[in-house]
Amino acid sequence: MREATIGTPVRISKVISDMKLEPYLLQLEVDGLAIVPPEVHGFGLDRIDQMVEFILGKAEEMTGSPFTLENGPELKLKFPANSRGLSAFSDEEGQPSQFLIQQLGRQHRMFRDLAVNPTAVALIRQTIGSKSTRFSSHNSFVKWQGDDGYGSSLGLHADQSGLPLPWGRTALTANTNWCLTDYTLEGGALAYVPGSHRRGTRPTFPQAVKEAIPVVAPKGSLIVFHGATWHGAFPRKIPGMRISVANYYRHLMVTSQEDIQGSFPRELADDCDSPELFKELAGFSDGFPYQNPGQPIPRVESK
Repeated sequence: MREATIGTPVRISKVISDMKLEPYLLQLEVDGLAIVPPEVHGFGLDRIDQMVEFILGKAEEMTGSPFTLENGPELKLKFPANSRGLSAFSDEEGQPSQFLIQQLGRQHRMFRDLAVNPTAVALIRQTIGSKSTRFSSHNSFVKWQGDDGYGSSLGLHADQSGLPLPWGRTALTANTNWCLTDYTLEGGALAYVPGSHRRGTRPTFPQAVKEAIPVVAPKGSLIVFHGATWHGAFPRKIPGMRISVANYYRHLMVTSQEDIQGSFPRELADDCDSPELFKELAGFSDGFPYQNPGQPIPRVESK
C-alpha cells in the first residue's frame, strides 16, 4: 500500500496500482465522481451495442411501444394511476420521459459480466472496502426527450441518504453508471456537485442546484461515484434517448435494494466472466441475515 499526496492521505491498494487506476481514484477522492473511458475499463463497445439492443427490446416488451435511439418511444405513454415513477423525486409532473428496468442481472449474462468488471469493482472496493463490498441492485435508466422526471431540483440526492448522520470518509454505498449512449447536457446527462461527498450530509436547496454540473462523457464510459455525492440528472432537451446501466453496490452491513443474496438464481451466478467474484459480491456466503439459527448451543456434558 502507498499514500496519495492530494488532501488527506489515501491508501491505494496494490490492485489499483497494478491496474494503473490512480488518476481515477484520485478524481473519485477529490470530486466524489470519476469518469473512466472505454479503453481503460476494457468492456468493449460491441457489447455496449448489444446491451442497447436488448434494452430497447425490453422497453417495448414492458411498455407496449417500440423504441428507437433516434426518437425514443414511438407511441404516447403514461404511468398507471397513482404512480409517478422516477418523477416522485420532484413536485412536478408531466408526460413520462424515463423509467427504470430492474433486476438486469437475472435477464442476460452480459449484465452479470458488467457487474464484475474488474475496473469498476476495484474502484468500488477502494471506496467501500475490499472485503465489505456487496451488490445492491442492477438496473437500467431509460430516458428520452421531455421535462417530466426530476424537475427543477434535478432530483439531487445522495444514495446513502437513508443512513443516519454523521457520514465518514468510507462510502456506505457507491454507484457505477455505465453510459450506453453519449452523455451531454442537452441530452439529459447525470448532474452532480463536485466535492459534495466531503460535506458528509444530504443536499441543501436551492444551493445544491446552483452548484450542480453535468457529467459529460462519451458512449461506453464508466462513471463511478461515492454514496455521499449529491447527484441527479438534467432533463433531456433534444430528440433521442439516454440509456444507462446503474450497478449499485453497498457495504455488507447495509440492506440491499434487490434481494440478490436471498433470491438470485445460483446457476446464473456461475454463468459470467468471474463466478467466484459474483458470488462474493452477491453475499451468498454471508452470515447475515440468517434464515436458520447457526450458532452452537452448549449441551449437558455426558458422563
